[in-house]
Amino acid sequence: MADTSAMTKRLPQLSGVGVSAALVIGIICLCLGADTFLHFNAKIAVMLPMSVGFVGVAVAGYVILPILRKLKIGQVIREDGPQSHLSKTGTPTMGGIFIVPVGVVLAIIWSGFKLDVIAAGLLTLAFGAVGWLDDWQILVQKSNKGIAPRTKLLLLAIAAVAFCVWLGLTHSVDAIALPLNLKLTLGFLFWPLAMFVLLGSSNATNLTDGMDGLAAGTGAIALIGLALLLGGSHPELSTFCACVGGSYLGFLWHNSNPAKVFMGDTGSLALGGALASVALLGNMLWGLAVVGVIFIWETITVMAQVGYYKATKDENGVGKRLFKMAPYHNHLELAGWKETQVVGIFYLVGLLLVVGAIALGQI
Repeated sequence: MADTSAMTKRLPQLSGVGVSAALVIGIICLCLGADTFLHFNAKIAVMLPMSVGFVGVAVAGYVILPILRKLKIGQVIREDGPQSHLSKTGTPTMGGIFIVPVGVVLAIIWSGFKLDVIAAGLLTLAFGAVGWLDDWQILVQKSNKGIAPRTKLLLLAIAAVAFCVWLGLTHSVDAIALPLNLKLTLGFLFWPLAMFVLLGSSNATNLTDGMDGLAAGTGAIALIGLALLLGGSHPELSTFCACVGGSYLGFLWHNSNPAKVFMGDTGSLALGGALASVALLGNMLWGLAVVGVIFIWETITVMAQVGYYKATKDENGVGKRLFKMAPYHNHLELAGWKETQVVGIFYLVGLLLVVGAIALGQI
């Protein structure tokens, strides 16, 4: 891998607040600029619940943060991660406990208690509950291991199966929509794909949660992107995305570098569940694949790192690495990038991906 430290010197030096403010402006411009895709009323239908979710979580943080500090619910930082992150030890975590309920409850009420929104909300809450259990075990054990990976996967799979059963009983979903008005009929194979999307999405957003504001900001971008893509065909799901996306955006009020609180697995697993459930309900898997490229790339870098290390082990059991560290955001940091630079570039890429998805959806 080429050294990227020289590139960092040419990148803008913004504070965490500055990067988050730029993101908010970028999302507003994205919504307002979708002239050929959404009518004015549809734009307001995205921006208004997004704004309420933003304010709701920003305000809720001032209530919940003192409680988390009083209970000494502080993050345990992995020792094999970037050494610069060790200074974050003790920062309150489990912030998902006020992101997810605010977004989900707001979405259910705003949509008029539509069944699809309730289903997406329950799946999101279920994934968040598994994340909470993992966060709690990390705090109790004073290590970053949490519950056993197989146990976590089993609990997520149970929630995913329940969601898929409901989806199969209430929707006709044997084919997935593609751009250019194409369809791909999968029949029974749709269900393994649905499980893969649900479990893979939650794992991907969990891996991306490794820097101040990274998962919350990129997650908000992806959710708002889906809100814009679904605005014409599934307004209730668009509302869900806008409410939950606004909530994750509002979390940046407390999570921008230097973070006052982390979302923990409670927030990151719920984020993946929200994205995947909406994509399945709205037959927008191709849209999720585009707006979620960052999450996919982060996952690929981890898989490639592990696979390459195992494949190149020598007689001493030591292998080679493709990246300085995986996921990729850690590689960039160890290559000389500052956290705010990594986060800012990821935000920019995320916004461009949404623009690309909208353009592709209009072909």
